[in-house]
Amino acid sequence: KAVRAEKSILFEGAQGTFLDIDHGTYPFVTSSNTTSGGACTGAGVPPTDIDSVVGVIKAYTTRVGEGPFPTEQEFLGDHFHNMGREFGATTGRKRRCGWLDGVLTRHAAMINGIKELAVTNLDGLDKLETISLCTHYDLDGEKIEYFPSDPDIISHCKPVYQEFEGWKVDTSGMRKWDELPQNAKNYLSKIAEISNARLAWVSIGPAREQTIEIPASS
Repeated sequence: KAVRAEKSILFEGAQGTFLDIDHGTYPFVTSSNTTSGGACTGAGVPPTDIDSVVGVIKAYTTRVGEGPFPTEQEFLGDHFHNMGREFGATTGRKRRCGWLDGVLTRHAAMINGIKELAVTNLDGLDKLETISLCTHYDLDGEKIEYFPSDPDIISHCKPVYQEFEGWKVDTSGMRKWDELPQNAKNYLSKIAEISNARLAWVSIGPAREQTIEIPASS
């Protein structure tokens, strides 16, 4: 009835793209479809009634438990854990942490049909001198831009990074896009470029007012 009445309906996906039973890093996956298509199969709403897909992504990459993680960095895990961040909400288990993996991001944007992007936890990077972003993998001299489905291939891939200057400024009190440091904007713009999606929101803390809506003209 809500669809026929053209009411606004929001579906929130559980977990993350690479825990999807079909498109994830099998066998280190969950038992359901966590990609945007799961909104149709799970809720019974046809794909023709899905108007837009928003991708929600941290400003860095994390993972809980086993599975491939090419950009994992132990020092980043220590950095976030010392801040009291990146512990499992249910188990309290430490999450594995690494630089943002643009290969994962690009692939997730493709299979989900992401049109708009919300980047969270940007403030977690505030104190870092330099920030790395994996733009692609190197597999025996071959450039890999999409995530391989074979775990054996993934284990031989080496991340290739683009370096960004850190902003070294506390962003948690900022409320507008224009207030963010230019170095932070440069980093966010690269994430949007890799995703081929419009950067629509960025959050610099858990409070509602710490989510910044970005004007379409920015």
